[in-house]
Amino acid sequence: MNPLDQITLTGLRARAHHGVFEEERRDGQLFIVDVTVSLDFSRAAASDDLGLTIHYGELAEEIIAAVENDPVDLIETVAERVAAVVLAHRAAQLVTVTLHKPEAPIAVAFDDVSVTITRGKSTLGSTVGFAIDPDPAIGSGGGFAIEPGSAQ
Repeated sequence: MNPLDQITLTGLRARAHHGVFEEERRDGQLFIVDVTVSLDFSRAAASDDLGLTIHYGELAEEIIAAVENDPVDLIETVAERVAAVVLAHRAAQLVTVTLHKPEAPIAVAFDDVSVTITRGKSTLGSTVGFAIDPDPAIGSGGGFAIEPGSAQ
């Protein structure tokens, strides 16, 4: 098998209401997401067929929707949610997600706080607060539906 190819989205910005403190839930804050998706481009490149890879514009919109919806306490939970959205795409094999919270309520001067996770199709665990379901109406395994309050 050839080494996997990568699509990287850097600096996706979303405003959301995640956090353990009341003011974070009430006021919201900026979250920045970096995602690297590992997949095999060879068939898509050989045929010039977008359906055999991942449409990164649509993926970016899906990631932002996953971050902006259904507030939770932990950014670790949000990172898992983003990983699940990416891995719902048939072509995705592995994903690394870094979720930045540059406005975190920390009492000392800092530039950023972030969490980074790496998940593969076989390593994706159950995450509280959402479920990912392929939606054939959106495309070839590339769609998703977030179901608030459900776990997969």
